[in-house]
Amino acid sequence: MLVTAIFLCVLLAGMLIGMPIAHALLLTGVALMYHLDFFDPQLLAQNLQAGFDNFPLLAVPFFILAGELMNAGGLSRRIIDLARSLVGHIRGGLGFVAIGAAILLASMSGSAIADTAALATLLLPMMRSQHYPDSYSAGLLSSGGIIAPIIPPSMPFVIYGVTTNTSISKLFLSGIFPGLMMGLFLLCAWYAIARRHRLAPLPPASWPERLHALLGSLWALMMPVIILGGLKGGVFTPTEAAVVAAVYALLVSTCVYRELNLRGLYRVLVSASKTTAVVMFLCGAATVTAYMITLADLPNELAQVFAPAMDSPLLFMALMMVFLLFVGTAMDLTPTILIFAPVCAPLAAKAGIDPVYFGFMFIYVGSLGLITPPVGTVQNVVAGVGRLRMATVIQGTTPFLAMYFLLLVLFVAFPQLVLAPLKWLH
Repeated sequence: MLVTAIFLCVLLAGMLIGMPIAHALLLTGVALMYHLDFFDPQLLAQNLQAGFDNFPLLAVPFFILAGELMNAGGLSRRIIDLARSLVGHIRGGLGFVAIGAAILLASMSGSAIADTAALATLLLPMMRSQHYPDSYSAGLLSSGGIIAPIIPPSMPFVIYGVTTNTSISKLFLSGIFPGLMMGLFLLCAWYAIARRHRLAPLPPASWPERLHALLGSLWALMMPVIILGGLKGGVFTPTEAAVVAAVYALLVSTCVYRELNLRGLYRVLVSASKTTAVVMFLCGAATVTAYMITLADLPNELAQVFAPAMDSPLLFMALMMVFLLFVGTAMDLTPTILIFAPVCAPLAAKAGIDPVYFGFMFIYVGSLGLITPPVGTVQNVVAGVGRLRMATVIQGTTPFLAMYFLLLVLFVAFPQLVLAPLKWLH
Protein backbone atom coordinates (compact mmCIF):
# COMPACT_ATOMS: atom_id res chain seq x y z
CA MET A 1 0.00 0.00 0.00
CA LEU A 2 3.05 2.27 0.16
CA VAL A 3 2.84 2.92 -3.60
CA THR A 4 -0.81 3.96 -3.26
CA ALA A 5 0.05 6.28 -0.38
CA ILE A 6 2.87 7.95 -2.35
CA PHE A 7 0.64 8.33 -5.40
CA LEU A 8 -2.25 9.93 -3.51
CA CYS A 9 -0.17 12.08 -1.15
CA VAL A 10 2.02 13.63 -3.85
CA LEU A 11 -0.90 14.20 -6.25
CA LEU A 12 -3.20 15.71 -3.61
CA ALA A 13 -0.42 17.81 -2.08
CA GLY A 14 0.38 19.28 -5.49
CA MET A 15 -3.28 20.13 -6.08
CA LEU A 16 -3.73 21.62 -2.58
CA ILE A 17 -0.89 24.09 -3.04
CA GLY A 18 -2.46 25.26 -6.31
CA MET A 19 -0.19 23.42 -8.73
CA PRO A 20 -1.74 22.80 -12.19
CA ILE A 21 -2.98 19.21 -12.39
CA ALA A 22 -0.65 18.38 -15.29
CA HIS A 23 2.35 19.51 -13.22
CA ALA A 24 1.07 17.57 -10.20
CA LEU A 25 0.80 14.45 -12.37
CA LEU A 26 4.39 14.87 -13.60
CA LEU A 27 5.57 15.35 -10.03
CA THR A 28 3.71 12.19 -8.99
CA GLY A 29 5.37 10.22 -11.79
CA VAL A 30 8.82 11.50 -10.73
CA ALA A 31 8.10 10.60 -7.08
CA LEU A 32 7.15 7.05 -8.10
CA MET A 33 10.32 6.84 -10.23
CA TYR A 34 12.45 7.76 -7.22
CA HIS A 35 10.55 5.31 -5.02
CA LEU A 36 11.21 2.49 -7.51
CA ASP A 37 14.84 3.65 -7.77
CA PHE A 38 15.13 4.13 -11.53
CA PHE A 39 14.75 7.82 -12.24
CA ASP A 40 15.53 8.49 -15.91
CA PRO A 41 14.85 11.93 -17.53
CA GLN A 42 14.89 10.37 -21.00
CA LEU A 43 12.19 7.88 -20.03
CA LEU A 44 10.18 10.73 -18.54
CA ALA A 45 10.40 12.72 -21.79
CA GLN A 46 9.55 9.69 -23.95
CA ASN A 47 6.39 8.93 -22.01
CA LEU A 48 5.37 12.59 -21.95
CA GLN A 49 5.67 12.76 -25.73
CA ALA A 50 3.94 9.40 -26.22
CA GLY A 51 0.91 10.68 -24.29
CA PHE A 52 -0.15 13.05 -27.03
CA ASP A 53 1.43 11.30 -30.02
CA ASN A 54 -1.71 9.25 -30.58
CA PHE A 55 -3.83 9.32 -33.74
CA PRO A 56 -7.28 8.86 -32.08
CA LEU A 57 -6.51 11.84 -29.83
CA LEU A 58 -6.59 14.06 -32.93
CA ALA A 59 -10.35 14.04 -32.41
CA VAL A 60 -9.92 16.22 -29.31
CA PRO A 61 -8.55 19.41 -30.95
CA PHE A 62 -11.01 19.14 -33.84
CA PHE A 63 -14.04 18.72 -31.56
CA ILE A 64 -12.80 21.66 -29.47
CA LEU A 65 -12.48 23.71 -32.67
CA ALA A 66 -15.95 22.63 -33.82
CA GLY A 67 -17.45 23.81 -30.50
CA GLU A 68 -15.70 27.19 -30.72
CA LEU A 69 -16.85 27.64 -34.33
CA MET A 70 -20.45 26.77 -33.42
CA ASN A 71 -20.56 29.44 -30.73
CA ALA A 72 -18.81 32.12 -32.77
CA GLY A 73 -20.50 31.32 -36.08
CA GLY A 74 -24.14 31.46 -34.98
CA LEU A 75 -24.98 27.73 -34.99
CA SER A 76 -25.58 27.57 -31.23
CA ARG A 77 -27.76 30.68 -31.26
CA ARG A 78 -29.96 29.33 -34.05
CA ILE A 79 -30.47 26.05 -32.21
CA ILE A 80 -31.64 27.98 -29.14
CA ASP A 81 -33.91 30.19 -31.27
CA LEU A 82 -35.54 27.07 -32.75
CA ALA A 83 -36.17 25.56 -29.31
CA ARG A 84 -37.59 28.88 -28.07
CA SER A 85 -40.06 29.10 -30.97
CA LEU A 86 -41.28 25.53 -30.36
CA VAL A 87 -41.64 25.30 -26.56
CA GLY A 88 -41.14 28.84 -25.23
CA HIS A 89 -44.91 29.34 -24.79
CA ILE A 90 -45.18 26.58 -22.13
CA ARG A 91 -45.14 27.64 -18.46
CA GLY A 92 -41.47 28.00 -17.58
CA GLY A 93 -40.82 27.63 -21.30
CA LEU A 94 -37.28 29.00 -21.26
CA GLY A 95 -36.29 26.07 -19.05
CA PHE A 96 -37.63 23.62 -21.61
CA VAL A 97 -35.79 25.62 -24.27
CA ALA A 98 -32.57 25.19 -22.28
CA ILE A 99 -33.04 21.41 -22.03
CA GLY A 100 -33.89 20.98 -25.70
CA ALA A 101 -31.00 23.20 -26.77
CA ALA A 102 -28.62 21.34 -24.42
CA ILE A 103 -29.48 18.02 -26.08
CA LEU A 104 -29.08 19.43 -29.58
CA LEU A 105 -25.82 21.19 -28.77
CA ALA A 106 -24.51 18.04 -27.09
CA SER A 107 -24.95 16.19 -30.37
CA MET A 108 -22.62 18.67 -32.08
CA SER A 109 -19.71 19.65 -29.86
CA GLY A 110 -19.20 17.08 -27.08
CA SER A 111 -17.79 19.74 -24.72
CA ALA A 112 -19.62 20.49 -21.47
CA ILE A 113 -17.76 23.78 -21.00
CA ALA A 114 -18.50 25.09 -24.52
CA ASP A 115 -22.17 24.09 -24.41
CA THR A 116 -22.73 25.50 -20.94
CA ALA A 117 -21.08 28.80 -21.86
CA ALA A 118 -23.30 29.12 -24.94
CA LEU A 119 -26.47 28.25 -23.01
CA ALA A 120 -25.72 30.57 -20.10
CA THR A 121 -24.68 33.50 -22.29
CA LEU A 122 -27.84 33.38 -24.40
CA LEU A 123 -30.52 32.10 -22.01
CA LEU A 124 -29.64 33.41 -18.55
CA PRO A 125 -30.44 37.07 -19.43
CA MET A 126 -33.77 35.94 -20.95
CA MET A 127 -34.62 33.95 -17.81
CA ARG A 128 -33.88 36.98 -15.66
CA SER A 129 -36.09 39.18 -17.83
CA GLN A 130 -38.94 36.72 -17.20
CA HIS A 131 -38.24 36.84 -13.43
CA TYR A 132 -37.11 33.23 -13.12
CA PRO A 133 -35.23 32.52 -9.84
CA ASP A 134 -31.49 32.90 -10.52
CA SER A 135 -30.66 29.77 -8.53
CA TYR A 136 -32.90 27.39 -10.49
CA SER A 137 -32.05 28.99 -13.82
CA ALA A 138 -28.32 28.61 -13.18
CA GLY A 139 -28.81 25.09 -11.79
CA LEU A 140 -30.74 23.98 -14.85
CA LEU A 141 -28.18 25.43 -17.28
CA SER A 142 -25.35 23.72 -15.36
CA SER A 143 -27.18 20.40 -15.32
CA GLY A 144 -28.07 20.63 -19.01
CA GLY A 145 -24.44 21.34 -19.88
CA ILE A 146 -23.21 17.95 -18.66
CA ILE A 147 -25.34 16.11 -21.22
CA ALA A 148 -22.55 17.02 -23.69
CA PRO A 149 -20.06 14.40 -22.40
CA ILE A 150 -22.71 11.67 -22.79
CA ILE A 151 -24.38 12.21 -26.18
CA PRO A 152 -21.96 11.68 -29.09
CA PRO A 153 -19.71 13.15 -30.26
CA SER A 154 -18.12 13.23 -26.80
CA MET A 155 -14.54 14.27 -26.09
CA PRO A 156 -14.46 12.37 -22.76
CA PHE A 157 -15.46 9.17 -24.60
CA VAL A 158 -12.58 9.75 -27.03
CA ILE A 159 -10.07 10.22 -24.21
CA TYR A 160 -11.44 7.22 -22.28
CA GLY A 161 -11.37 5.02 -25.37
CA VAL A 162 -7.76 5.95 -26.15
CA THR A 163 -6.69 5.54 -22.52
CA THR A 164 -8.27 2.11 -21.99
CA ASN A 165 -8.24 0.76 -25.56
CA THR A 166 -12.05 0.59 -25.65
CA SER A 167 -14.02 1.02 -28.90
CA ILE A 168 -14.78 4.74 -29.22
CA SER A 169 -17.59 4.08 -31.71
CA LYS A 170 -19.33 1.75 -29.23
CA LEU A 171 -18.84 4.27 -26.43
CA PHE A 172 -20.43 6.92 -28.63
CA LEU A 173 -23.45 4.74 -29.36
CA SER A 174 -23.82 3.77 -25.69
CA GLY A 175 -24.47 7.39 -24.75
CA ILE A 176 -27.38 8.19 -27.09
CA PHE A 177 -30.34 6.78 -25.15
CA PRO A 178 -28.96 7.53 -21.64
CA GLY A 179 -28.29 11.11 -22.78
CA LEU A 180 -31.92 11.44 -23.85
CA MET A 181 -32.97 9.98 -20.49
CA MET A 182 -30.95 12.70 -18.76
CA GLY A 183 -32.93 15.28 -20.72
CA LEU A 184 -36.21 13.57 -19.77
CA PHE A 185 -35.33 13.57 -16.07
CA LEU A 186 -34.42 17.26 -16.27
CA LEU A 187 -37.78 17.95 -17.93
CA CYS A 188 -39.62 16.29 -15.04
CA ALA A 189 -37.70 18.27 -12.42
CA TRP A 190 -38.11 21.58 -14.25
CA TYR A 191 -41.83 20.96 -14.82
CA ALA A 192 -42.33 20.62 -11.05
CA ILE A 193 -40.28 23.76 -10.35
CA ALA A 194 -42.12 25.78 -13.02
CA ARG A 195 -45.52 24.82 -11.60
CA ARG A 196 -44.52 25.49 -8.00
CA HIS A 197 -43.06 28.92 -8.78
CA ARG A 198 -45.65 29.78 -11.44
CA LEU A 199 -42.97 30.78 -13.92
CA ALA A 200 -44.16 32.95 -16.80
CA PRO A 201 -44.25 31.60 -20.36
CA LEU A 202 -43.03 33.50 -23.40
CA PRO A 203 -45.55 34.80 -25.95
CA PRO A 204 -46.33 31.94 -28.37
CA ALA A 205 -44.49 32.07 -31.66
CA SER A 206 -46.58 32.06 -34.82
CA TRP A 207 -46.25 29.23 -37.31
CA PRO A 208 -44.42 31.47 -39.80
CA GLU A 209 -41.94 32.36 -37.03
CA ARG A 210 -41.45 28.69 -36.20
CA LEU A 211 -40.91 27.87 -39.85
CA HIS A 212 -38.41 30.71 -40.14
CA ALA A 213 -36.54 29.43 -37.06
CA LEU A 214 -36.54 25.89 -38.45
CA LEU A 215 -35.21 26.95 -41.83
CA GLY A 216 -32.64 29.19 -40.19
CA SER A 217 -31.32 26.33 -38.04
CA LEU A 218 -31.49 23.66 -40.73
CA TRP A 219 -27.79 23.87 -41.54
CA ALA A 220 -26.94 23.59 -37.84
CA LEU A 221 -29.29 20.63 -37.38
CA MET A 222 -27.60 18.76 -40.21
CA MET A 223 -24.35 18.60 -38.28
CA PRO A 224 -25.32 15.80 -35.82
CA VAL A 225 -27.09 13.96 -38.65
CA ILE A 226 -23.88 13.93 -40.68
CA ILE A 227 -21.68 12.95 -37.74
CA LEU A 228 -23.89 10.20 -36.28
CA GLY A 229 -24.94 8.94 -39.71
CA GLY A 230 -21.32 8.74 -40.83
CA LEU A 231 -20.28 6.88 -37.68
CA LYS A 232 -23.19 4.45 -37.82
CA GLY A 233 -22.70 3.82 -41.54
CA GLY A 234 -18.97 3.30 -41.17
CA VAL A 235 -18.20 6.20 -43.52
CA PHE A 236 -15.61 7.63 -41.13
CA THR A 237 -13.97 6.91 -37.78
CA PRO A 238 -14.55 9.04 -34.65
CA THR A 239 -11.30 10.90 -35.37
CA GLU A 240 -12.38 11.63 -38.92
CA ALA A 241 -15.83 12.62 -37.62
CA ALA A 242 -14.16 15.33 -35.55
CA VAL A 243 -12.48 16.73 -38.67
CA VAL A 244 -15.79 16.62 -40.58
CA ALA A 245 -17.51 18.45 -37.69
CA ALA A 246 -14.88 21.21 -37.62
CA VAL A 247 -14.84 21.68 -41.41
CA TYR A 248 -18.65 21.67 -41.58
CA ALA A 249 -18.94 24.23 -38.75
CA LEU A 250 -16.34 26.41 -40.49
CA LEU A 251 -18.13 26.31 -43.85
CA VAL A 252 -21.55 27.03 -42.35
CA SER A 253 -20.21 29.84 -40.14
CA THR A 254 -18.32 31.60 -42.96
CA CYS A 255 -20.20 30.76 -46.17
CA VAL A 256 -23.83 30.15 -45.12
CA TYR A 257 -24.52 32.21 -41.98
CA ARG A 258 -21.60 34.57 -42.70
CA GLU A 259 -21.21 35.52 -39.04
CA LEU A 260 -17.52 34.67 -38.84
CA ASN A 261 -14.94 36.91 -40.49
CA LEU A 262 -11.15 36.53 -40.60
CA ARG A 263 -10.63 38.42 -37.34
CA GLY A 264 -13.24 36.27 -35.59
CA LEU A 265 -11.72 33.12 -37.07
CA TYR A 266 -8.31 34.12 -35.71
CA ARG A 267 -9.80 34.49 -32.20
CA VAL A 268 -11.51 31.10 -32.52
CA LEU A 269 -8.29 29.39 -33.60
CA VAL A 270 -6.30 30.96 -30.76
CA SER A 271 -8.93 29.96 -28.18
CA ALA A 272 -9.18 26.40 -29.52
CA SER A 273 -5.37 26.12 -29.59
CA LYS A 274 -5.05 27.19 -25.96
CA THR A 275 -7.69 24.69 -24.82
CA THR A 276 -6.12 21.94 -26.92
CA ALA A 277 -2.67 22.63 -25.45
CA VAL A 278 -4.04 22.27 -21.91
CA VAL A 279 -5.82 18.99 -22.69
CA MET A 280 -2.92 17.44 -24.61
CA PHE A 281 -0.36 18.37 -21.97
CA LEU A 282 -2.66 16.72 -19.43
CA CYS A 283 -2.70 13.58 -21.59
CA GLY A 284 1.10 13.56 -21.77
CA ALA A 285 1.56 14.09 -18.03
CA ALA A 286 -1.03 11.41 -17.24
CA THR A 287 0.81 8.94 -19.48
CA VAL A 288 3.95 9.41 -17.37
CA THR A 289 1.98 8.71 -14.20
CA ALA A 290 0.09 5.80 -15.78
CA TYR A 291 3.38 4.19 -16.87
CA MET A 292 4.75 4.41 -13.34
CA ILE A 293 1.49 3.18 -11.85
CA THR A 294 1.73 0.07 -14.03
CA LEU A 295 5.36 -0.57 -13.07
CA ALA A 296 4.54 -0.06 -9.40
CA ASP A 297 1.71 -2.61 -9.65
CA LEU A 298 -0.86 -0.17 -8.27
CA PRO A 299 -3.79 -1.89 -10.09
CA ASN A 300 -3.19 -5.06 -8.08
CA GLU A 301 -3.10 -3.07 -4.85
CA LEU A 302 -6.43 -1.48 -5.74
CA ALA A 303 -7.77 -4.90 -6.73
CA GLN A 304 -7.09 -6.10 -3.19
CA VAL A 305 -9.21 -3.24 -1.84
CA PHE A 306 -12.13 -4.20 -4.11
CA ALA A 307 -11.48 -7.96 -3.81
CA PRO A 308 -14.48 -8.67 -1.52
CA ALA A 309 -16.82 -7.27 -4.20
CA MET A 310 -15.21 -8.85 -7.28
CA ASP A 311 -17.59 -11.83 -7.23
CA SER A 312 -20.65 -9.56 -7.40
CA PRO A 313 -20.72 -7.24 -10.44
CA LEU A 314 -23.59 -5.24 -8.94
CA LEU A 315 -21.80 -4.66 -5.64
CA PHE A 316 -18.53 -3.89 -7.44
CA MET A 317 -20.23 -1.30 -9.65
CA ALA A 318 -21.95 0.30 -6.66
CA LEU A 319 -18.66 0.62 -4.75
CA MET A 320 -16.79 1.83 -7.84
CA MET A 321 -19.42 4.51 -8.51
CA VAL A 322 -19.19 5.75 -4.92
CA PHE A 323 -15.40 5.90 -5.26
CA LEU A 324 -15.62 7.83 -8.56
CA LEU A 325 -18.24 10.21 -7.15
CA PHE A 326 -15.83 11.02 -4.32
CA VAL A 327 -13.00 11.57 -6.82
CA GLY A 328 -15.25 13.75 -9.00
CA THR A 329 -15.89 16.21 -6.18
CA ALA A 330 -12.19 17.12 -6.15
CA MET A 331 -11.03 16.55 -9.73
CA ASP A 332 -12.11 17.60 -13.22
CA LEU A 333 -13.35 14.99 -15.70
CA THR A 334 -10.31 14.79 -18.01
CA PRO A 335 -7.72 14.18 -15.26
CA THR A 336 -10.09 11.68 -13.63
CA ILE A 337 -10.18 9.69 -16.88
CA LEU A 338 -6.44 9.90 -17.45
CA ILE A 339 -5.49 8.92 -13.89
CA PHE A 340 -8.10 6.38 -12.83
CA ALA A 341 -9.49 4.81 -16.03
CA PRO A 342 -6.33 2.72 -16.73
CA VAL A 343 -6.51 1.42 -13.16
CA CYS A 344 -10.26 0.85 -12.84
CA ALA A 345 -11.05 -0.61 -16.30
CA PRO A 346 -8.97 -3.80 -15.79
CA LEU A 347 -10.67 -4.35 -12.42
CA ALA A 348 -14.07 -4.06 -14.06
CA ALA A 349 -13.02 -6.62 -16.67
CA LYS A 350 -11.95 -9.02 -13.89
CA ALA A 351 -15.35 -8.54 -12.25
CA GLY A 352 -17.02 -9.60 -15.52
CA ILE A 353 -18.42 -6.16 -16.43
CA ASP A 354 -18.85 -5.19 -20.06
CA PRO A 355 -16.04 -2.72 -20.94
CA VAL A 356 -18.33 -0.40 -22.92
CA TYR A 357 -20.89 -0.33 -20.11
CA PHE A 358 -18.18 0.41 -17.55
CA GLY A 359 -16.75 3.12 -19.81
CA PHE A 360 -20.14 4.78 -20.09
CA MET A 361 -20.68 4.62 -16.32
CA PHE A 362 -17.21 6.02 -15.68
CA ILE A 363 -17.91 9.05 -17.88
CA TYR A 364 -21.44 9.52 -16.52
CA VAL A 365 -20.26 9.61 -12.91
CA GLY A 366 -17.29 11.79 -13.85
CA SER A 367 -19.71 14.21 -15.53
CA LEU A 368 -21.68 14.50 -12.28
CA GLY A 369 -18.47 15.78 -10.72
CA LEU A 370 -18.70 18.80 -13.03
CA ILE A 371 -21.76 19.99 -11.09
CA THR A 372 -20.69 18.73 -7.66
CA PRO A 373 -18.91 21.07 -5.22
CA PRO A 374 -16.26 22.01 -4.29
CA VAL A 375 -14.74 21.96 -7.83
CA GLY A 376 -17.90 22.02 -10.00
CA THR A 377 -16.21 23.24 -13.20
CA VAL A 378 -19.47 23.71 -15.12
CA GLN A 379 -21.05 25.50 -12.17
CA ASN A 380 -18.11 27.90 -12.16
CA VAL A 381 -18.79 28.68 -15.83
CA VAL A 382 -22.43 29.57 -15.16
CA ALA A 383 -21.49 31.57 -12.07
CA GLY A 384 -18.92 33.52 -14.08
CA VAL A 385 -21.21 34.21 -17.03
CA GLY A 386 -24.15 35.20 -14.83
CA ARG A 387 -22.05 36.98 -12.18
CA LEU A 388 -23.64 34.84 -9.51
CA ARG A 389 -22.37 33.55 -6.19
CA MET A 390 -21.26 29.94 -6.36
CA ALA A 391 -23.55 29.11 -3.44
CA THR A 392 -26.54 30.28 -5.49
CA VAL A 393 -25.64 27.99 -8.40
CA ILE A 394 -25.02 25.03 -6.08
CA GLN A 395 -28.39 25.53 -4.38
CA GLY A 396 -30.23 25.63 -7.71
CA THR A 397 -28.42 22.55 -9.02
CA THR A 398 -29.54 20.35 -6.10
CA PRO A 399 -32.94 19.13 -7.47
CA PHE A 400 -31.47 18.34 -10.88
CA LEU A 401 -28.46 16.58 -9.36
CA ALA A 402 -30.90 14.48 -7.29
CA MET A 403 -32.57 13.35 -10.53
CA TYR A 404 -29.19 12.44 -12.00
CA PHE A 405 -28.37 10.39 -8.89
CA LEU A 406 -31.68 8.56 -9.29
CA LEU A 407 -30.72 7.85 -12.90
CA LEU A 408 -27.32 6.60 -11.72
CA VAL A 409 -29.02 4.10 -9.40
CA LEU A 410 -31.13 2.88 -12.32
CA PHE A 411 -28.06 2.48 -14.55
CA VAL A 412 -26.25 0.47 -11.85
CA ALA A 413 -29.26 -1.71 -11.05
CA PHE A 414 -30.29 -2.23 -14.69
CA PRO A 415 -27.24 -2.28 -17.02
CA GLN A 416 -29.53 -3.13 -19.93
CA LEU A 417 -30.69 0.49 -19.96
CA VAL A 418 -27.27 1.18 -21.48
CA LEU A 419 -26.47 -2.10 -23.22
CA ALA A 420 -29.83 -2.91 -24.86
CA PRO A 421 -30.03 0.27 -26.98
CA LEU A 422 -26.40 -0.31 -27.97
CA LYS A 423 -27.38 -3.69 -29.42
CA TRP A 424 -30.33 -2.16 -31.29
CA LEU A 425 -28.07 0.46 -32.86
CA HIS A 426 -25.70 -2.24 -34.05
